[in-house]
Order: sequence, then C-alpha cells, then structure tokens
Amino acid sequence: MKETFHGLKKAFSLLVTCSVILAGCSSAGQPQTKSQDGQGVAGKGGTLVIAAPMEPDTLDTQLSTWVDDANMRMYDNLLARDASGKIVPHLAEKYSVSEDGKVWTFNLRKDVKYHSGEPMTAEHIKKSIERFVAISPNKSLIGPLVKVEAPDPYTVKITMSEPYAPFLSTVSDFMGALDPTRLDKLGDKFGDDPSGTGPLIFKEKVRGASVSYKVNKEYRWSPEFAENKGEPYLDEVMFRFIKDDDTKMLEFKKGTIQVFQQVPPHFVKELESMPGVGIAKNLDIGIQYLGFNNKNPMFQDVRVRQAIAMAVDRDPIVQYAMNGLAKPVFGPLPPTIPGYSEKVENIAKEMYARDVAKSKQLLAEAGWTDTNGDGILDKDGKPFSPELLVAGEPVLQQIAQILQSQLKEVGIDLRINVTDLQTLRDRATKANHDMALLMYGLADPDILYLMFGKGNSRRLHYENAELEPLLVKGRQTTDVNERLQAYEAVGEFLVKESPWVPLYSKEVVTAYRDVEGFKTSTSTGIIFQDIKLIKK
Repeated sequence: MKETFHGLKKAFSLLVTCSVILAGCSSAGQPQTKSQDGQGVAGKGGTLVIAAPMEPDTLDTQLSTWVDDANMRMYDNLLARDASGKIVPHLAEKYSVSEDGKVWTFNLRKDVKYHSGEPMTAEHIKKSIERFVAISPNKSLIGPLVKVEAPDPYTVKITMSEPYAPFLSTVSDFMGALDPTRLDKLGDKFGDDPSGTGPLIFKEKVRGASVSYKVNKEYRWSPEFAENKGEPYLDEVMFRFIKDDDTKMLEFKKGTIQVFQQVPPHFVKELESMPGVGIAKNLDIGIQYLGFNNKNPMFQDVRVRQAIAMAVDRDPIVQYAMNGLAKPVFGPLPPTIPGYSEKVENIAKEMYARDVAKSKQLLAEAGWTDTNGDGILDKDGKPFSPELLVAGEPVLQQIAQILQSQLKEVGIDLRINVTDLQTLRDRATKANHDMALLMYGLADPDILYLMFGKGNSRRLHYENAELEPLLVKGRQTTDVNERLQAYEAVGEFLVKESPWVPLYSKEVVTAYRDVEGFKTSTSTGIIFQDIKLIKK
C-alpha cells in the first residue's frame, strides 16, 4: 500500500482495525420486522443504492489505485478480516508457515465457484497471484516472492526468499481470485467485464455516474462474521458517484439512496437526529499528518522539526475542523494498527504537548530569531515562511488555516497553497515542496517501512541508517511479540526524530436508512449478504 493523500482506503488500507462500531446487527433467520420508524417491513429482493466516496479508476483491482466497496466486492481473498481486525479463513480454510518463515501453505475450500460457474482451483489462485506480481502498482506488498506452486487442486504454496511478516496482511486484502475464463478472454481488458467469486456480480458501469451489480445468489462461502449463510436477500446493488456532498445529502433525505458512505463531519449531527436513520462510526486505519520535506535544509535540524510539533495543538483541529469526529494521535501509529504502543503514544504526547515557549526556544537554538521585529523568524536574512501544500478538500483547508494560526504564534509564516491532488503528489514525490498535509491508509505496521525504509521515503524523504535495521526487523520477524517490540523501538525513534507531525485518526461515518441488518467496518466493508431492504 502506498501513502494516500486524502480519502479512505480500506481498500488501500491494509488490515487490522481494533476499534470498530457495528451498527444495526440482525439475525439472518429472523422474520420480517418493522423499520426503525415503524413503517414498512424488511424482506427479500430490491436494489440497495449507495452513495460512494469516489469513482474507482478501474474495476480490475489488480490495476486500481483506489480499492473499496465499489470495486472490490466481486472478489474474495484467501483470508479475510473480521470487524475487530482478526485474520479469519475465507477462500483458504486454513494456512501455515514453515519454521524458517519462508514458505506459506494455503488449503482451499472445495465448494467455491466463479461467477461464470467454473469451480475454483489452486491453479487459478496461482494465476491470479502471478498476474498481481506482474501488473499491480502495489506489487511490492507481496514481498520477496520467489515462486507460487499448486501441488494439488486445493493447495497453494508460496515461497519467499526471506521471512516477510506483512504477507498475511497482503493475503487478506489483495490476494483475490480472478475468474480464469474471463482473464483468458479479456486479458488487459479484464476491468471492462470483471468476474470473481465474491458476493457481487458485475452488471453495468456508467462512467461518471454509477456501477451496478447483481447479488450472487449462489454465494455460500461468506466469511464467518457474516450471519447469513444462505441465499443473500438483495437482488442488486448500485454505487452512485455523486461529487457534490449537498446533492448526496438531498438524495439520502429523499430516500433515493439508502447508504451514504464517508459522511462529511458537518452533516453528522443532522443525520443523527433524523428518524429512521442509522449511523456507523469506525475509527480509520491510518492517520492524517503534517509532512516535512526532510531534504529541505529548512527541516534538517531536528530542533526545528520538534519545535513545529510542539507548536501544534490538535484539539481545535479535531473539535472544529473534524466536528469531534477524530481521535488525536501523537505517535506514528493509531490504535487501529497492530504495533500501536500506548507507551510510545504517551511518550509522544508528553514530548509534544503544545508548548509555545519551548517551541520558540528550540527555534532560537537552531538559529531562527526575529531580527527585524516583524514577528516572523528569520535566519541568514531569509524569513521562516514555508509553503504548505493542501488538497482541495474544505476540511483539509480548514486544518491548514488552524495550523497557519498556531505556527504564527511561534514566528513561522506558513503559506497555504491549495492545489489539485495530482500536483500535490508530483511535487511531494520530487521533493519540490516544503510541507504538505498527507495521510496514510495501510493497516499493517509495515507502513512505517514503506514510508521511511531505504529507497521508500517518497513523500517525507527521511531515511536513517540507525532506523533501517529496526524497520527491517519488524517486517522479517514472524513472532508476534517480537514484532511488536520491534515496532515499539521504531516508534520511540520516530518520536525523537520527528520527521513529521501526526495529527489525528478520523472516524469514518456511514449513514443508512430503509435497511435491516446493515453492518460495516473499516476491515470488512459492507456485509451485503446480511442486508434486507425495508419496503414501505
């Protein structure tokens, strides 16, 4: 998973969510029941309409740079995640790893069929994995793969050149089974008419407007966290791509949309007060952060980086910009990612609690003083006036303005540059910037290797010879406790060095109406097989 700049990615979120709220749970076998407002009953059939956060670039998830419910639910992975983030069986009913940590063996279910009707075999999984390695922009996530074998029709063996602990995360999120019949027929055009083994079957895509799916009525191999093990209740699911949030809100109120994903913070209170509307809040996998270009001489003195961290107050960012729908984060990992350490978080919180006086002191020690009395620090005749790149989201712009005000108190003149996402990405990658508001969305602690490991730091441009062996140990240690200890050491190092300023982990809010049995989390996505529409 690469760093993302805004938005969500379960999808590009690898794994483990520890803090999840499930909403509207129901028993798969229960009789028809009345809706929350007392009108109508829930039953079989109908089309569930979802306002999706954005339109995927392709329905071929091996080529996509954005993966979420709208394009990933045609496929099943070898393993899955339950709502708490625990890895559970899916297409593979069990798995094991060799003592040296290099060979992974997956034993497949024998009752799985593709949408074309062809039974799934180990050879098909082998073909899907080899294609992922060949074409995916995220192929580095699979690790140091040597070979994939199918010794019998229901066994897959994957050999690595060295131990690679994040591999289970990749298997849980990206190792989907692609329909071999469709692959042979379409090749690189697979995304035009995709097919897998998942709960949704592709029907139609209208570019710029929607993508529609039929519900897989033969689906009997749902993960254990789905309550309904029989025929799904829905007939179809449509994802609509509406760019304007006000229009989404209006359509949701009218009832033409039943699910509103990634509700903007300023709509939440109104939706919570509406009769018949349910709200699911899930702490996101990943954090929003203020990123330095650590190649820039302005930020190469650790005292400057620490001073900026001390100048930041997260509370107004969370309370005003995020309407309280976020959790302040001081350390490198949020509590939704394994490897999170309360010890590291407390060290960071104590070290970087807002302290304007200490911030000014550190800046002065680094040579930044106000020589002309204009309130702005300067050094060697140049003012401390860094540019902050921000994507054009209103919430991010508001956060930038809060940061601008806070940094001004310590004598830093922060200049805000609102730009498009592609320009932001290009400039950050080329280190042609000072600072940027960024986020990451990978739920395995290996995200820290992908952000700071040798040759990988393409946004923050920070690599350190002392940090590198700690990061490598974290990704090569398959023992859970040893791996957690490794990332605690990584966390303590990053807190001291402060190559960025972690800000918060947001609550992802989903609103729903006129449905029964609705459940979602940042690990599972929407569990379609449990949903019934309420017919009025």
